[in-house]
Amino acid sequence: MKILLVGSGGREHALALGLHADTACTELHVAPGNPGIAGFAQCHPVDISSNAEIVALAQKIAADLVVIGPELPLVNGVADDLRRLKIPVFGPSKAAAQLEGSKTFAKEVMADAGVPTAQSFTCTTRAEYEKALDSFGAPYVVKDDGLAGGKGVVVTHNRQEALDHAIACERVVIEEYLNGPEVSLFGISDGNSILAMQPAQDFKRAGDNDEGLNTGGMGAYSPLPWAPSDIVEDTYKQVLAPMIAEMNARGTPFVGLLYAGLALTDHGTRVIEFNVRFGDPETQALIPLLKTPLATLLFKAATDGLADEVLEWKSDSAVTVVLAAEGYPSAPKSGGSISSVPSIDNVQIFHAGTVNNGQGLVASGGRVLAVTGIGSDLTEARDRAYRSISQISLPGSFYRSDIALNASVAEKGN
Repeated sequence: MKILLVGSGGREHALALGLHADTACTELHVAPGNPGIAGFAQCHPVDISSNAEIVALAQKIAADLVVIGPELPLVNGVADDLRRLKIPVFGPSKAAAQLEGSKTFAKEVMADAGVPTAQSFTCTTRAEYEKALDSFGAPYVVKDDGLAGGKGVVVTHNRQEALDHAIACERVVIEEYLNGPEVSLFGISDGNSILAMQPAQDFKRAGDNDEGLNTGGMGAYSPLPWAPSDIVEDTYKQVLAPMIAEMNARGTPFVGLLYAGLALTDHGTRVIEFNVRFGDPETQALIPLLKTPLATLLFKAATDGLADEVLEWKSDSAVTVVLAAEGYPSAPKSGGSISSVPSIDNVQIFHAGTVNNGQGLVASGGRVLAVTGIGSDLTEARDRAYRSISQISLPGSFYRSDIALNASVAEKGN
């Protein structure tokens, strides 16, 4: 099976490794890819904002399956263009991708599907912003209604900061704050069936103890020893299955990865947001733990073949820590030289924002590398991840020191 994977980040590096490891994958092409992926797959310099370039490459290599990593080409409708050519695609249509492309649309679908979520208002004027902020009170939650690269959400006790963010975004969703631990739970869907993956937790704030600015994610881990034992079954029944049924009923079946960001509140599970692709950095923790062959799984999803599929997982734990460039997330510095990248057993290093400038590896994005340690428990996985990341040299770079710390302590106490 010839597979084309679209994207260039740490999520795509993890997916590429998973696809390459499946013997059903005979050729792996990645567009545009990154230096880490280039070591085992053929990379193509494609502009992923151009549907035409992606489609042309898929035709050129005679792809049997196209896997879309990032949200932008999905919201642009590239999956529709590929399907019109009878090319199997793992990724939702333009209409279904609005679950991430518009938070207002996602709220409407959740309401119709009976999926529990935060109360909210969609606002477009200063008067509406102020009324909504005062209605819910602090902490204020303001979300850009459209795509924002993981940086469109502000959660703050500062009303002026919340108002300024709303004004900058213009069209926003302002909602009640959901108190409780957050969980990421992915579902793989063929449009009719959906398979829930095991849960993960990511860390959005730039600094330890959840301080600092909101980011695209500074680390993640899986499994969650503290989570309710029925979290997967409960999320399937309350969230994933109803959403797939509702999208079908609307005539826009969802094929691909439905990412549910959840809050486990005192009043039960509530959906914070949906994304329509594998999440970053959770993917870097989950894919190394998945026993089910990934290429075969995603092909079945792309061809309505998941009805009898069951996911299998390794008994290990995984902890992913992100190495970020100086100034991330507000003004990350590019061009710094990366050296001393170690090779440690049971550690995988995923390239996220790197390029090879001809003289060596340099940083090209805010999140530069994601280091995943794998172990028999979270403590062992953490030790391996941090031992590895501490050896990487990138001037001015930083990483959080507390990824999965509380969970590993709690796990040891059980």
